[in-house]
Amino acid sequence: MTDWHQALVAAHHAADRGFAVFPTTRSKKPALPSPHPEGSRERKECRAACGRPGHGVHDATRDHDRIDPLFARAPWATGYGIACGTAPHHLIGLDLDRKNGLDGVAELARLARQHGFTVPPTATVATPSGGLHLWLTAPADAAFPNSVGALAPGIDVRGPAGYLVGPNSLGDKGRYRFAPGTDPGVVAPCPPELLALLTPPPAASVAVAVDTAAVRERIGRQDAYVRAALAGEDAKVRAQTQPGRAKRLFASAASLARLIHAGTLPEPLATDVLLDAGLATGLGEAECRRAITNGLARGSAAHRPAA
Repeated sequence: MTDWHQALVAAHHAADRGFAVFPTTRSKKPALPSPHPEGSRERKECRAACGRPGHGVHDATRDHDRIDPLFARAPWATGYGIACGTAPHHLIGLDLDRKNGLDGVAELARLARQHGFTVPPTATVATPSGGLHLWLTAPADAAFPNSVGALAPGIDVRGPAGYLVGPNSLGDKGRYRFAPGTDPGVVAPCPPELLALLTPPPAASVAVAVDTAAVRERIGRQDAYVRAALAGEDAKVRAQTQPGRAKRLFASAASLARLIHAGTLPEPLATDVLLDAGLATGLGEAECRRAITNGLARGSAAHRPAA
């Protein structure tokens, strides 16, 4: 059986379980090219409204009579994508990386301890690079952004308009398979506490931006070492471009936590300096605060004496 045929068969099996699918390449990208000209408005905004294939995740379908033609147009396909956020499962995908010094599995465990939830047994896919894709279901009205490292370093989130590479797909580094010990037929509900972390707060509940002038005045009252540390981390955050802004903010918060732990830096000041810098990079306030809170928690844990 060819890689293309294996992907097609696996895609049909996923559709049987209620997941919408579309063909992907070894690089995990949609296999079909866009029908719209490069740089055109239609290429950015069509979302398959034109009725032609080539719109990535927006081509995804559970209709077996549509899956075959999609794959027939892409004989180079070696895998398939599973659309997240669509009925009936309204899938949430947690992509837990374990590479380049990141450990998304450990980070998710830390979030569970910090916010008081348990990650339920659920369908889990082992990736060729050593990571995991956790599948969870969400309420039909759940709305949250897809993100890379915003929830915590090493954790990417896939929801509405996002997708996961399906099991038995072949990528550049190997084949995706259901992880041993997990039941492919069980997709557990996302814990409410975790769903709350994924969901941006209502606009009315978001605090006003930082008073930059007041923050500078507070910085000026610190000793030279603390001022230098704040200036250094502030500069690192402001210099970071996408992707990686949330990760940089997390790392800077973790670094400043040692001064907070030592009692030389007030935590509210550190938070405001980092928040001001994070907002300047274009990150939203909720995303900034989450990265800062998680970073401070990680840094504090690292400097806490062993029991």
